[in-house]
Amino acid sequence: MTTRITHWIDGKPYGGTTERSGDVFDPATGQVTGRVDLADAATVDQAVASAASAAEVWANTSLTARTRVMFAFRELLAARKDDIAAAITAEHGKVLSDAAGEVSRGLEVVEFACGIPHLLKGDFSENVSTKVDVYSIRQALGVVAVISPFNFPAMVPLWFVPVAIAAGNAVVLKPSEKDPSASLLIAQLWAEAGLPEGVFTVVHGDKVAVDRLLEHPDVAAVSFVGSTPIARYVYETGTRNGKRVQALGGAKNHMLVLPDADLDLVADAAVNAGFGSAGERCMAISALVAVEPVADDLIARIRERMATLKIGDGRRGCDMGPLVTRQHRDKVASYIDAGREAGATVVVDGRGHEVDGAAEGFWLGPTLLDHVTPQMSVYTDEIFGPVLSVVRVQSYDEGLALINDNPYGNGTAIFTNDGGAARRFQNEVQVGMVGVNVPIPVPVAQYSFGGWKDSLFGDSHAYGEDGIKFFTRGKVVTSRWLDPSHGGLNLGFPQNT
Repeated sequence: MTTRITHWIDGKPYGGTTERSGDVFDPATGQVTGRVDLADAATVDQAVASAASAAEVWANTSLTARTRVMFAFRELLAARKDDIAAAITAEHGKVLSDAAGEVSRGLEVVEFACGIPHLLKGDFSENVSTKVDVYSIRQALGVVAVISPFNFPAMVPLWFVPVAIAAGNAVVLKPSEKDPSASLLIAQLWAEAGLPEGVFTVVHGDKVAVDRLLEHPDVAAVSFVGSTPIARYVYETGTRNGKRVQALGGAKNHMLVLPDADLDLVADAAVNAGFGSAGERCMAISALVAVEPVADDLIARIRERMATLKIGDGRRGCDMGPLVTRQHRDKVASYIDAGREAGATVVVDGRGHEVDGAAEGFWLGPTLLDHVTPQMSVYTDEIFGPVLSVVRVQSYDEGLALINDNPYGNGTAIFTNDGGAARRFQNEVQVGMVGVNVPIPVPVAQYSFGGWKDSLFGDSHAYGEDGIKFFTRGKVVTSRWLDPSHGGLNLGFPQNT
């Protein structure tokens, strides 16, 4: 028997009916475990109307009261982390430790948003002219939409939602229909934390729901994370409809390895960053750029480590789980043959890997390709699976040019013991997030996440200072007061409410 997974509107599960629904799978067994409601335009309108009704009241709620809700939500999220991780593993397939890790990284952004009274502080200049003061404030936008991908069903919504809510907005979340349940658990926690009805809404759906959010006149801004073609579509459609849009797209992340690097450290990092979450990460390392003469030695070390990985059901203590759907698994697997046919050497073929799980699961083991060139589809395409390609170059300059010529600019890393080379790389590389001996340089919550080139549409990155600015509008006030006012007597200690 399958479970119905429905929307969260007006602070509770949706009580209406739906004409369309989609299958939700357990990727480790291949079995359908749920049916998710797919919203039509009318349901999206209902969700936005609920958010719009709540937005004005919430924006006028004091910072003190909003902050109390944020702290309560933080405590509930930390306490229920394992429950959310279990839901992610059951629908996405990533192993439990990885699922718990994504919730923890999302929790960091919640903790950042708990500082909203400080983050919204403006500037003040006294007596700029005679008895004239000038000060700046930031105010909420109203209703904002967040459209999140399947690969991080908790972390990516938590990049945007806490910042938007703390800043005084109401949020409509459209999670991936492939793994929707984590969003509903998060919705329940917001309700338990005391968030008023309508301030956080979840509407499930596909392109129909996305298009309606992009065109809806009461949605002021849209945050999106996904593939580059869809990110471009979201950005162009949303801005054409007068919305503020931040659309984070795809990636082809490179790891540049210089000859002086610690190859054991590199091998560990390449396996961790290439095959964690079955490669379904926008920050996964998919292209290892080896400056000769280290490639043969490095490949041997990576291959040894790959042989120790346990692939299987994420609830069984395995290192790597299945891919999210059978269709995606088949698409990723097709790149192995494409690489071989184009002249790459298949060092490890993940299609033959023994797995600890049901035969019907969406399995593909870690795969290693050597002698990959920039003309091959395994290099040009964002595969989004456990396929690591080794590209051999003869110098730092050749490796840097390869990375800078790539249309993507999301994340990159350099491995070296040469501080001068590392400093030169971080200055010269045309990529938004750079790691130095760090393979997955996802910024901490105080900074902002986002790439360059075809990895980002719009000029705003996620969370951090950019997130605060994206979800608010600035206003500058010039004032002159001729007479003081009197508030009467009250000897009690002043309290914030």
